[in-house]
Amino acid sequence: MEQYGQIDNGLDMNASSEVRALVRPLMLRVYNWMAIGLTLTAIVSMLVLQTDELYNFAAQNMMILFIVQIAFVFGLSFGINKISAMVAATLFFVYAALNGLTMGVIVAAYTQTSVAATFFITAGMFGTMSFIGYVTKKDLTGVGHFMFMGLIGIIIASVVNMFIGSSAISWGISFIGIFIFLGLTAWDTQKIKNMLFMSYGNSESLMKISAIGALMLYLDFINMFLMLLRFTGGRK
Repeated sequence: MEQYGQIDNGLDMNASSEVRALVRPLMLRVYNWMAIGLTLTAIVSMLVLQTDELYNFAAQNMMILFIVQIAFVFGLSFGINKISAMVAATLFFVYAALNGLTMGVIVAAYTQTSVAATFFITAGMFGTMSFIGYVTKKDLTGVGHFMFMGLIGIIIASVVNMFIGSSAISWGISFIGIFIFLGLTAWDTQKIKNMLFMSYGNSESLMKISAIGALMLYLDFINMFLMLLRFTGGRK
């Protein structure tokens, strides 16, 4: 289960239409960086699937890889104000590549067809919710905080279930998790858009927002994919 730090920003409802128009390409950069991150993850995952040595390394060091990835996420999320924009972008892309190692081991248990189908289903759901978050004039802060609390809940439940080993709890976590990450996708998109509004004109800040925004949306997508894979993935 991936996680990221919260960034508190209220909606800038007074942003002019001119600023909104100028921010659109900046938001596109966030999506592009997220897409590059997903591509890196996919490439590394395929290498893991096709290379026995790499697969064995990833499989034997899953826990270490998870810890390293979490360290990257928290380092980027909470250290964003202390690092340069270039370092922030580099950390995001390195994280995406590292995540490919663990993703390769996970998807190895499923057929390629079902993995591809799940990816496209996730893309459709993610795209819909992100679009809603971008265009809506409703403040999603309340919804986002509720979803964030739900996320904490399923993380705790996941840790507990590591000792219980209940398949019913695991299925329940996945089902609830899908809706949580759908809600988080809309909320995060709105937060990123507003952060871009507030930082317009500061190129260094905008680059950092691109990195942290790409990370936020990347994590929403990846976690939604993993939750859906449990339902739509065909095991080998």
